Amino acid sequence: MEHFILTTMIILGIILVISIMMQPSKQQDALSALSGGGSDLFQTQKSRGFESVMKHATAIMGVIWLLLGLLLMILQK
Repeated sequence: MEHFILTTMIILGIILVISIMMQPSKQQDALSALSGGGSDLFQTQKSRGFESVMKHATAIMGVIWLLLGLLLMILQK
């Protein structure tokens, strides 16, 4: 059982990293943050479409990964 959970965590961790990397950038480039391009930094925009799906999928996978880690810790005691 522990090997199955550990394998699932490794696979889910890889998928989680890929989903984080696939999310669109909130900032166009690093220079715009220093040159005053961050004036709309505090304006909230609702994510839509692909961005929304990736945001929710990443959050759900992160919670599942955390719960699997806790379960693995309990089983190893």
